[in-house]
Amino acid sequence: MIEPVPFWKQKTLREMSDAEWESLCDGCGRCCLNKLEYEDTGEIVWTDIRCKLLDGDSCRCTNYPNRKDFVPDCIRLTVEEVETLTWLPPTCGYRLVKEGRDLYWWHPLLSGDPDTVHAAGISVRDRTVDETDVDWDDYEDHEVAWPGEVPESARAKQKA
Repeated sequence: MIEPVPFWKQKTLREMSDAEWESLCDGCGRCCLNKLEYEDTGEIVWTDIRCKLLDGDSCRCTNYPNRKDFVPDCIRLTVEEVETLTWLPPTCGYRLVKEGRDLYWWHPLLSGDPDTVHAAGISVRDRTVDETDVDWDDYEDHEVAWPGEVPESARAKQKA
């Protein structure tokens, strides 16, 4: 029996329905980490400081439909944003599809389980602090590299 080709392999990001687009989000929470941009170099670095609306356990926004009301600078990922943002995590479904690559084995669209993103060590679960608990002057003390990396454990297992 021939398996149907998944939508992310047959459609461009622009061709996807809203439901397909939203399902590309793996729920890792990495894009909801605060980033610092250094004015002198333009370098963008990750912190382990999460947005105040990001639930540290589920790694989902606690008020997704109204997030811009509480976090005005929250970036809504659109095709245009995905095409231009340089800081999307290397594991991000939107980035992978844009680059013509397949999703990782732990992505819920492949695994059928939203918890595999946590089990694979991709999500921000248990690795962040809430932005309301950190003074702006201390952000530099929270710089981390892991959000921009693909852990070996996430690559190791092959899709079934």
